[in-house]
Formats: sequence, C-alpha cells, structure tokens
Amino acid sequence: MFQAGALEIINLSDRGRRRPNNEDSTASDAHLGLAVVADGMGGYRSGEVASAIAVSSVMNDLRNALTSARLSGRHHAVSKQSSIVNQAITHANSMIYRTGQTEPQCQGMGTTVVACLFQGNNVTVGHVGDSRLYRLRGGAFDQITTDHSVVQELIDQAGMTAEQAAAAAPKNLVTRALGIDEAVQVDIYEESLDPGDIYVLCTDGLHDMVNNEEIHLTLREYNDNLVGAGDRLVALANERGGHDNISLVIARLRAYRRAIFVWPRKLQRWVS
Repeated sequence: MFQAGALEIINLSDRGRRRPNNEDSTASDAHLGLAVVADGMGGYRSGEVASAIAVSSVMNDLRNALTSARLSGRHHAVSKQSSIVNQAITHANSMIYRTGQTEPQCQGMGTTVVACLFQGNNVTVGHVGDSRLYRLRGGAFDQITTDHSVVQELIDQAGMTAEQAAAAAPKNLVTRALGIDEAVQVDIYEESLDPGDIYVLCTDGLHDMVNNEEIHLTLREYNDNLVGAGDRLVALANERGGHDNISLVIARLRAYRRAIFVWPRKLQRWVS
C-alpha cells in the first residue's frame, strides 16, 4: 500500500473535437499508488475495447499483486516492482491479442499504455507506444518516456530534428502497441521520488496539440490546483483543434516520511 494521503491524483478524458467516440481509457488509485493511461486504435469502437482491456487488466493485476504482498507481510524491492509492472502489461497484451483473434469486430485492434506504480520512495513505470509520462520536479520538467513511433525513429536513427521528423511522417504511426502481436517489448523505468513531484501521464491527443513547454508552464501556473491544470490542458488541446481524444492523469506527491533508505535511480529496458 502507498503511504496514506501521500498521493493526490486526478483523471480527465475528453473526446476532442474531431473524433466520433473516445477510444482512450484512464484509471488511478491514490490509496495503492496506481495510475494508467491507454490510447486505443482499430476499427469501429474496437480501439476503446483495447484501451479498456489494457487499463482494467493492468489495474487488476497490480492491485492483486499489492494486496498479496500486504497480506503476506512482504514488501517489494524495486526490481520486484519492475517485474510486477512488466507482467501486468504483458498479460494485458495477451488478453487484447486473444480478443482480436476471436472477435471479428475487434480484429487488428491495439492500444498504447503508460502505467505508474508509486511505492515507498520510488515510482516504477511501464510504457508501450506514444502515450507519455512527464515529471515536474522543482523547476525542471522532463519527459520520462520515449515514444515508440515513426517520428521518434526518424529523430533517433536519421538524425532529424523533432520538427523535421513531424513534417516527414504522420505523428500517429506507432512502432509498438499492445494487442498487435502475441509478445510485446515493454520499456520499464525506475525513478526515485521527491516530495512535491508532479507526474503527468497523457495520450498523444494532448502532447500533439500542446508542446512540452506549454505543459510545463501550465503545471507551474496551476501548481496547487491539479484539476485546474488538467482542465486548462484539455482546453488548450481543443483550442488547437482537438484532432484526437485527450486524456491525462496528473499525480502529485505530497510531503511524506522517508524510509531509512532511498532507492537509487535506475533506467531499465525489459524485454518479454
């Protein structure tokens, strides 16, 4: 269980101005320290099926793992938390893939996912696709995840600038997603926590319309009002055209009593 009262979380999801339905899904549990965002894709309404499966499956698996640890009196080390998050996301991938294979209307569906497990002095992050996680710490605003997208590959492999890559390829072409193949590679990140940290999980409906600097400035302006920050970010995305569904979860770490130890910051890639 996460320390009671240590985490404040808000969830927002908006259809935007162009899409007929909302294929994003979000969920959070401040008591357990969980947050998940998913952006579905596929045929008529199958994208929202994929994202809903991803979010519900990941949340259920993480809740069960945390409850089991609490009942047995065990506490997960950081490496164990990585394993738990990785297993939850790969299980969701299997469920979405099987559904796509057995339900004709869901054939070819998939979804991005970014999931956070806040425990002790650490957050463990699982990521597939182009939904993102940002962190505001003091005056520093950082993008924690790296997109699995054609645009990002052009930046990494062809040496293009972000502007050049965005002009050369559609922004919504992902190179990795849940439900497309039987197996999926999950990126796992482990980060230490500081009181006052603000984390933003969001779909590309936000970050395609509102750039990183604007997200940063909005969070600073509404630092003590997470709902106000979320509402403003959604409004900005819609003002820019609202071309996609817009979903985000914002989590703020309140002051808490530190444990005797602090887990070192690590970055891992987990391949399943």
